[in-house]
Amino acid sequence: MNENKPFEIEQKLRPLPRWIFMSRWLQAPLYIGLIVAQGVYVWQFWMELVHLISMMKDKDMTETALMLVVLGLIDVVMISNLLVMVIVGGWETFVSRLELHHHPDQPEWLSHVNAGVLKVKLATAIIGISSIHLLKTFINAASYDEKTLLWQTLIHVTFVISAVAIAYTEKIIASAHKKH
Repeated sequence: MNENKPFEIEQKLRPLPRWIFMSRWLQAPLYIGLIVAQGVYVWQFWMELVHLISMMKDKDMTETALMLVVLGLIDVVMISNLLVMVIVGGWETFVSRLELHHHPDQPEWLSHVNAGVLKVKLATAIIGISSIHLLKTFINAASYDEKTLLWQTLIHVTFVISAVAIAYTEKIIASAHKKH
């Protein structure tokens, strides 16, 4: 088989389909912006870590205060993981192949990523992030009114239901594709 075949097919596209196909590259600045946002989260993580270390000098530090800062660090890491999934998975799915097939550091999930898998992974990551926020709120519940606690819980439950619905829909679609 000729390795130049995909390029030859692209060359045979009419002008309008070629422009439509090339428009995917308009997303490149968006992914670069997400990489910059990830850099901001790295900075945020180090600032929180420095704050945690400085708290260690405080003899009156409570376990709750320590736990809230550590949960903040976990939250930053989880959001950064979400950014990686969107940047790498989104680029691979919607813009261009990264050609990482034999790279030793290729994420395991990237080998079978598509738009549906990416949606499910993003939904579960959002649930994880929401869980951390909800846990931080419950640990510090005395600082919040009942209305805030209720709304945060309802929003979290909505995320969970949405993720289950997305996963179920993807399962139905995947089984329909297997039948054909």
